[in-house]
Amino acid sequence: MIKRLVSSGLLVSAVLYMSAQSSPASSGPEQKPDDKKGSAWTLDLPLGTHIPSVIDTLTYNYQRQTIPSMISDAYASQGNLGGEGINMIFFNRPGYSKFFFDDAVTPWIPTFNTQKFYNVYVPTTILSYNFGGNKENAQNRLKGEFAGNVNRRIGIGAHIDYIHSKGCYENQAAKNFNFGLSFYYLGDRYEGQAFYNQFATTIKANGGITDDLYILDPAELQGGDSKIEAKSIPTRLTNAQNRLTGAEFYMNHAYKIGYWEDSQVNDTLTRKVYVPVTKIIYSLDWRSGHHEFKNRNGEEGREFWENAYFNVDRTDDHTRYWTLSNTLGVSMVEGFKKWAKFALAAYATYEYRNYSQTDPDAYVKSDSETMVTPYPDTWIDPKAQSHLLWVGGRLSKQKGAAIRYNVDAKFGLLGSVAGDLDITGDISTRFRMLGDTVSIRAYGYFKNQAVPYLLQKYISNHFVWSNDFGKMRSFRVGGELVIPWTKTTLRAGLENLQNYVYFDSFSKPAQYGGSVQVFSATLDQKLRFGIWNWNNTITYQTSSRSEVIPLPALSIYSNMFLHFRAFKVLDLQIGVDCDWYTRYYGLELQPATMTFHTQNQTKVGNYAFCNAYITARLYKVRFYVLWSHVNQGLFSKDYFSMPHYPVNPRRLMFGLSVDFSD
Repeated sequence: MIKRLVSSGLLVSAVLYMSAQSSPASSGPEQKPDDKKGSAWTLDLPLGTHIPSVIDTLTYNYQRQTIPSMISDAYASQGNLGGEGINMIFFNRPGYSKFFFDDAVTPWIPTFNTQKFYNVYVPTTILSYNFGGNKENAQNRLKGEFAGNVNRRIGIGAHIDYIHSKGCYENQAAKNFNFGLSFYYLGDRYEGQAFYNQFATTIKANGGITDDLYILDPAELQGGDSKIEAKSIPTRLTNAQNRLTGAEFYMNHAYKIGYWEDSQVNDTLTRKVYVPVTKIIYSLDWRSGHHEFKNRNGEEGREFWENAYFNVDRTDDHTRYWTLSNTLGVSMVEGFKKWAKFALAAYATYEYRNYSQTDPDAYVKSDSETMVTPYPDTWIDPKAQSHLLWVGGRLSKQKGAAIRYNVDAKFGLLGSVAGDLDITGDISTRFRMLGDTVSIRAYGYFKNQAVPYLLQKYISNHFVWSNDFGKMRSFRVGGELVIPWTKTTLRAGLENLQNYVYFDSFSKPAQYGGSVQVFSATLDQKLRFGIWNWNNTITYQTSSRSEVIPLPALSIYSNMFLHFRAFKVLDLQIGVDCDWYTRYYGLELQPATMTFHTQNQTKVGNYAFCNAYITARLYKVRFYVLWSHVNQGLFSKDYFSMPHYPVNPRRLMFGLSVDFSD
């Protein structure tokens, strides 16, 4: 079907900058980062190790940031940009966080893993603005990134991201605002990095449409009239919303003990260079979060939720947390002598966590007390604290072309994490073959970890649970092969999970005591003949217990485009891309907890979501025109990415990006 859509010429769309961190589907034509701008890196917990990154100036697939499905080749969402969603490519799905509400909106909020530091030669400011839709369903996104150096050792950065999308369906609007500041100093003996990020997200919860026939066959519901405006489709909730706020402050300090030695600059000139031998490292990480869920329509609430423990007429749920961790470590630096072929580190991390939930005694009681669900016999303290301690070590080799490896081991000693074990490792090599460099990487991990607190104990108006889950165990092995001359990347992996925790059909956490095996294999293949390009990513995955971990068996992302330069200065990309995955019993969204639970009533999938685009780059200005979901209704009307949540209908989107580098 995808090939037929691509070849039929039904589509036309566009691209801009900053999409290197979107999804595995974002591998584009032969474009390279602008090395003249400088370098970038992210940090690795817990020691703040530098991980090389890129400055996001590529144009390929930037236009996909205007649609929720850009996150993954198989992404289940409530349909609106900035709203809740979950990655259905299992090996790309992160585990549960300390505050599970964040998990549903991770693509739209700043996280430790996405925080970048930049070392740039000239101050750089990049602003982009994406917009589309009409007055009723307008979608706007404004992004800004600044990086500058005081000198070659000191750098500062800032970012802002604002999404305001009214949604194509009623009671679906999402508003996200986040900003952050960063700083670093890289000296001979001392180096330090710090950042502060803050976000606020407000999402209307509509509970899905009241009847799927409004999408599948509106004539049946409207007495023969087959036309219906998306905004006129009734939804199950009309006066409910989630609000999520959070912040993070992180700083990392390292004092380097070493010696000075002469370094040869040329035949006649030498200079003194400081060679670090050992690092003494201290890191601090503070995070906070606050979730609110409100519903002001009691009649809809009684129809939507089975239970109401405190008030059947209105819901006012509040959950807060904050955590503070301190890490002290020591590391031998790789390469200070020829015999020092690896780095060796040891560390200890102490963390304090504090949770505050809905207080039953302080909840506004319902006037209809006889309708309230009896509170469970198990009493749960709305306030909880925990003290946790880990020790760990790392052995790594990240220099040299032949073999690189990294092994981490972490052991829990105190609190709920006592007995936790996390061993992670990877090894990679590169070698010359047929005039190019082939790379191979293998990885694996074994984890025996405590279940996060809020999955054990939780209090709200519609859900109360008190669990005593055992530790979750998982063992994963996998590998990757990159063949550059054929532009082929192969990835495969197998994971065995025991005591896996998931949300069941009652929207509550459940633990499967047996084993679940998940296998995944991905082929990323790029084809190019002159100006014609065709990039494809195909993922096959299977779960041995689909009632616990439901997954689409086959997912495909296909992007066919022309890439050429016009008038010697205008870089153009014209094409069409599509996402498609097989039918499966998709996860369903529970709006009161922003979680996704299993169900066995409705299948979703077997629908190609296609976009046509034109993107252009003129010097430091990029712009695009995107016609999203251009194939709406042509071959099928079953365009649901989750049960009862249709994806956005066809519409026109625009984007502009300007690089204000000096």
